[in-house]
Amino acid sequence: MPRLSLIVIARNEEGSIGRCLRSASFASETVVVVNHSTDKTVEIARSLGANVIETQDWPGFGPQKNRALDAATGDWVLSLDADEWIEPALAAEIQAAVERAGADAFEMPRRSRFCGEIVHHSGWWPDHVTRLWRRGRGRFADVAVHERVIVEGRTARLKQPIEHDAIADLDDARSKAARYAKAAAEELAARGKRSSKAKAAARAAGAFLRTYVWRAGFLDGATGLAVARYNADYTFQKWSGVTDARTARERAERPG
Repeated sequence: MPRLSLIVIARNEEGSIGRCLRSASFASETVVVVNHSTDKTVEIARSLGANVIETQDWPGFGPQKNRALDAATGDWVLSLDADEWIEPALAAEIQAAVERAGADAFEMPRRSRFCGEIVHHSGWWPDHVTRLWRRGRGRFADVAVHERVIVEGRTARLKQPIEHDAIADLDDARSKAARYAKAAAEELAARGKRSSKAKAAARAAGAFLRTYVWRAGFLDGATGLAVARYNADYTFQKWSGVTDARTARERAERPG
Protein backbone atom coordinates (compact mmCIF):
# COMPACT_ATOMS: atom_id res chain seq x y z
CA MET A 1 0.00 0.00 0.00
CA PRO A 2 1.50 3.40 -0.95
CA ARG A 3 2.15 5.74 1.97
CA LEU A 4 -0.25 8.66 2.36
CA SER A 5 0.59 11.96 4.05
CA LEU A 6 -2.15 14.17 5.48
CA ILE A 7 -1.22 17.87 5.50
CA VAL A 8 -3.11 20.61 7.37
CA ILE A 9 -2.40 24.26 8.23
CA ALA A 10 -4.02 25.76 11.30
CA ARG A 11 -4.27 28.72 13.63
CA ASN A 12 -6.43 28.63 16.77
CA GLU A 13 -8.45 25.63 15.58
CA GLU A 14 -8.83 23.73 18.85
CA GLY A 15 -12.54 23.26 18.21
CA SER A 16 -12.09 21.47 14.88
CA ILE A 17 -8.54 20.16 14.46
CA GLY A 18 -9.24 16.93 16.35
CA ARG A 19 -12.22 16.05 14.17
CA CYS A 20 -10.18 16.78 11.04
CA LEU A 21 -7.19 14.64 12.00
CA ARG A 22 -9.21 11.74 13.38
CA SER A 23 -11.25 11.55 10.17
CA ALA A 24 -8.06 10.79 8.21
CA SER A 25 -6.37 8.59 10.80
CA PHE A 26 -5.68 6.02 8.08
CA ALA A 27 -2.90 8.27 6.72
CA SER A 28 0.65 7.02 7.23
CA GLU A 29 1.74 10.39 8.59
CA THR A 30 0.18 13.71 9.52
CA VAL A 31 1.89 17.08 9.11
CA VAL A 32 0.31 20.13 10.74
CA VAL A 33 1.83 23.58 10.19
CA VAL A 34 0.65 26.01 12.87
CA ASN A 35 0.98 29.79 12.81
CA HIS A 36 0.78 31.79 16.07
CA SER A 37 -1.85 29.65 17.78
CA THR A 38 -2.76 30.77 21.28
CA ASP A 39 -5.18 27.94 22.06
CA LYS A 40 -4.71 24.16 22.32
CA THR A 41 -4.34 23.44 18.59
CA VAL A 42 -0.70 22.34 18.93
CA GLU A 43 -1.36 20.12 21.96
CA ILE A 44 -4.35 18.41 20.33
CA ALA A 45 -2.50 17.79 17.06
CA ARG A 46 0.52 16.33 18.84
CA SER A 47 -1.68 14.14 21.03
CA LEU A 48 -3.05 12.61 17.82
CA GLY A 49 0.44 11.80 16.54
CA ALA A 50 0.92 14.71 14.15
CA ASN A 51 4.28 16.16 13.22
CA VAL A 52 3.60 19.78 14.24
CA ILE A 53 5.66 22.56 12.71
CA GLU A 54 5.25 26.02 14.25
CA THR A 55 5.98 29.08 12.13
CA GLN A 56 6.34 32.71 13.20
CA ASP A 57 5.56 34.48 9.93
CA TRP A 58 2.47 34.31 7.72
CA PRO A 59 3.34 34.16 3.99
CA GLY A 60 -0.24 33.51 2.81
CA PHE A 61 -2.34 30.38 2.37
CA GLY A 62 -0.56 29.02 -0.71
CA PRO A 63 3.01 29.33 0.62
CA GLN A 64 1.99 28.08 4.06
CA LYS A 65 0.40 24.97 2.59
CA ASN A 66 3.52 24.40 0.50
CA ARG A 67 5.52 24.37 3.74
CA ALA A 68 3.35 21.50 4.94
CA LEU A 69 3.71 19.81 1.56
CA ASP A 70 7.51 20.10 1.67
CA ALA A 71 7.52 18.36 5.05
CA ALA A 72 5.45 15.42 3.80
CA THR A 73 7.25 12.18 2.96
CA GLY A 74 4.46 9.92 1.68
CA ASP A 75 3.94 8.70 -1.86
CA TRP A 76 0.60 10.54 -1.92
CA VAL A 77 -0.63 13.73 -0.25
CA LEU A 78 -4.09 14.47 1.13
CA SER A 79 -4.69 18.13 1.99
CA LEU A 80 -7.48 19.18 4.36
CA ASP A 81 -8.32 22.48 6.00
CA ALA A 82 -8.70 22.37 9.77
CA ASP A 83 -12.45 23.00 9.50
CA GLU A 84 -12.90 20.09 7.08
CA TRP A 85 -13.29 16.39 7.71
CA ILE A 86 -14.07 13.21 5.79
CA GLU A 87 -16.67 10.56 6.43
CA PRO A 88 -15.94 6.80 6.15
CA ALA A 89 -17.30 6.55 2.58
CA LEU A 90 -14.81 9.13 1.30
CA ALA A 91 -12.01 7.62 3.41
CA ALA A 92 -12.57 4.27 1.68
CA GLU A 93 -12.70 5.93 -1.74
CA ILE A 94 -9.43 7.77 -1.07
CA GLN A 95 -7.64 4.60 0.04
CA ALA A 96 -8.88 2.74 -3.04
CA ALA A 97 -7.80 5.59 -5.33
CA VAL A 98 -4.31 5.65 -3.87
CA GLU A 99 -3.96 1.88 -4.18
CA ARG A 100 -5.15 1.82 -7.81
CA ALA A 101 -3.27 5.01 -8.75
CA GLY A 102 -5.36 5.49 -11.89
CA ALA A 103 -4.50 9.19 -12.03
CA ASP A 104 -1.91 11.66 -10.76
CA ALA A 105 -4.45 13.62 -8.72
CA PHE A 106 -8.06 13.44 -7.59
CA GLU A 107 -10.63 16.13 -6.99
CA MET A 108 -13.76 15.67 -4.92
CA PRO A 109 -16.91 17.65 -4.14
CA ARG A 110 -17.00 19.72 -0.96
CA ARG A 111 -20.19 20.07 1.08
CA SER A 112 -20.08 23.34 3.02
CA ARG A 113 -22.13 24.61 5.94
CA PHE A 114 -23.06 28.16 6.90
CA CYS A 115 -23.93 28.50 10.60
CA GLY A 116 -24.53 24.76 10.73
CA GLU A 117 -26.81 24.59 7.67
CA ILE A 118 -25.70 22.75 4.52
CA VAL A 119 -25.56 25.08 1.50
CA HIS A 120 -27.00 23.32 -1.55
CA HIS A 121 -26.78 26.21 -4.02
CA SER A 122 -25.16 29.68 -4.22
CA GLY A 123 -22.20 28.24 -6.14
CA TRP A 124 -21.08 26.46 -2.97
CA TRP A 125 -22.06 22.98 -4.16
CA PRO A 126 -20.59 20.78 -5.48
CA ASP A 127 -17.43 22.99 -5.35
CA HIS A 128 -14.98 20.38 -6.64
CA VAL A 129 -11.51 20.77 -5.12
CA THR A 130 -8.26 18.91 -5.79
CA ARG A 131 -7.09 17.54 -2.45
CA LEU A 132 -5.34 14.25 -3.25
CA TRP A 133 -2.28 13.90 -5.47
CA ARG A 134 0.88 11.95 -6.03
CA ARG A 135 3.70 13.73 -4.20
CA GLY A 136 5.85 15.59 -6.70
CA ARG A 137 2.96 16.04 -9.15
CA GLY A 138 1.12 18.85 -7.38
CA ARG A 139 1.90 22.11 -5.63
CA PHE A 140 -0.15 25.02 -4.32
CA ALA A 141 -0.20 28.26 -6.27
CA ASP A 142 1.93 30.89 -4.57
CA VAL A 143 -0.97 33.19 -3.67
CA ALA A 144 -2.19 34.74 -0.43
CA VAL A 145 -5.82 33.57 -0.68
CA HIS A 146 -7.95 31.25 -2.81
CA GLU A 147 -5.01 28.92 -3.28
CA ARG A 148 -5.40 25.91 -5.57
CA VAL A 149 -3.30 22.90 -6.41
CA ILE A 150 -1.49 23.01 -9.75
CA VAL A 151 -1.16 19.44 -11.01
CA GLU A 152 1.22 17.94 -13.53
CA GLY A 153 -0.60 14.99 -15.05
CA ARG A 154 -4.14 13.63 -15.16
CA THR A 155 -6.76 14.56 -12.58
CA ALA A 156 -9.71 12.23 -11.93
CA ARG A 157 -12.79 12.78 -9.78
CA LEU A 158 -14.01 11.03 -6.64
CA LYS A 159 -17.73 10.84 -5.81
CA GLN A 160 -17.93 11.24 -2.04
CA PRO A 161 -17.71 14.75 -0.52
CA ILE A 162 -15.39 16.48 1.90
CA GLU A 163 -17.43 17.93 4.77
CA HIS A 164 -16.76 21.58 5.55
CA ASP A 165 -17.80 23.95 8.34
CA ALA A 166 -17.18 27.03 6.20
CA ILE A 167 -18.78 29.52 8.61
CA ALA A 168 -19.41 28.51 12.21
CA ASP A 169 -21.52 31.51 13.24
CA LEU A 170 -22.06 35.19 12.40
CA ASP A 171 -18.99 36.31 14.36
CA ASP A 172 -16.95 33.83 12.35
CA ALA A 173 -18.50 35.22 9.15
CA ARG A 174 -17.47 38.79 10.02
CA SER A 175 -13.98 37.71 11.06
CA LYS A 176 -13.33 35.61 7.95
CA ALA A 177 -14.74 38.20 5.57
CA ALA A 178 -12.47 40.88 7.03
CA ARG A 179 -9.38 38.66 7.15
CA TYR A 180 -9.73 37.19 3.67
CA ALA A 181 -10.71 40.54 2.16
CA LYS A 182 -7.60 42.23 3.54
CA ALA A 183 -5.33 39.55 2.10
CA ALA A 184 -7.14 39.64 -1.26
CA ALA A 185 -6.96 43.46 -1.40
CA GLU A 186 -3.21 43.35 -0.81
CA GLU A 187 -2.81 40.80 -3.60
CA LEU A 188 -4.91 42.89 -6.00
CA ALA A 189 -2.88 45.99 -5.13
CA ALA A 190 0.35 44.09 -5.79
CA ARG A 191 -1.00 43.25 -9.25
CA GLY A 192 -1.64 46.92 -9.96
CA LYS A 193 -5.43 46.84 -9.62
CA ARG A 194 -7.35 50.01 -8.72
CA SER A 195 -10.75 50.54 -7.17
CA SER A 196 -12.99 52.99 -5.30
CA LYS A 197 -15.89 52.86 -2.87
CA ALA A 198 -18.37 53.19 -5.74
CA LYS A 199 -16.75 50.39 -7.73
CA ALA A 200 -16.58 48.23 -4.61
CA ALA A 201 -20.30 48.77 -4.00
CA ALA A 202 -21.10 47.83 -7.59
CA ARG A 203 -19.02 44.67 -7.35
CA ALA A 204 -20.68 43.79 -4.04
CA ALA A 205 -24.13 44.17 -5.59
CA GLY A 206 -23.03 41.94 -8.44
CA ALA A 207 -21.75 39.33 -6.00
CA PHE A 208 -25.08 39.35 -4.15
CA LEU A 209 -27.11 38.91 -7.36
CA ARG A 210 -24.78 36.23 -8.69
CA THR A 211 -25.02 34.25 -5.44
CA TYR A 212 -28.68 34.69 -4.60
CA VAL A 213 -30.29 34.80 -8.05
CA TRP A 214 -28.07 33.41 -10.81
CA ARG A 215 -26.69 30.60 -8.65
CA ALA A 216 -30.11 29.96 -7.07
CA GLY A 217 -29.18 30.79 -3.50
CA PHE A 218 -32.79 31.73 -2.89
CA LEU A 219 -33.64 28.01 -2.99
CA ASP A 220 -31.80 27.65 0.34
CA GLY A 221 -34.12 30.16 2.03
CA ALA A 222 -32.65 32.14 4.92
CA THR A 223 -29.32 30.33 4.61
CA GLY A 224 -29.04 31.29 0.94
CA LEU A 225 -29.76 34.91 1.81
CA ALA A 226 -27.09 34.86 4.52
CA VAL A 227 -24.54 33.40 2.12
CA ALA A 228 -25.35 36.06 -0.49
CA ARG A 229 -24.90 38.80 2.12
CA TYR A 230 -21.62 37.26 3.23
CA ASN A 231 -20.31 37.14 -0.33
CA ALA A 232 -21.38 40.75 -0.91
CA ASP A 233 -19.74 41.92 2.33
CA TYR A 234 -16.49 40.13 1.50
CA THR A 235 -16.48 41.53 -2.03
CA PHE A 236 -17.07 45.10 -0.83
CA GLN A 237 -14.33 44.90 1.79
CA LYS A 238 -11.91 43.37 -0.71
CA TRP A 239 -12.34 46.00 -3.41
CA SER A 240 -12.73 48.96 -1.07
CA GLY A 241 -9.46 47.92 0.58
CA VAL A 242 -7.43 48.01 -2.61
CA THR A 243 -6.71 51.74 -2.40
CA ASP A 244 -5.49 51.49 1.20
CA ALA A 245 -3.37 48.47 0.30
CA ARG A 246 -1.81 50.36 -2.64
CA THR A 247 -1.05 53.35 -0.41
CA ALA A 248 0.57 51.15 2.23
CA ARG A 249 2.58 49.35 -0.42
CA GLU A 250 3.83 52.60 -1.97
CA ARG A 251 4.86 53.96 1.44
CA ALA A 252 6.78 50.79 2.22
CA GLU A 253 8.62 51.01 -1.10
CA ARG A 254 9.72 54.63 -0.66
CA PRO A 255 13.44 54.97 0.10
CA GLY A 256 14.36 56.24 3.53
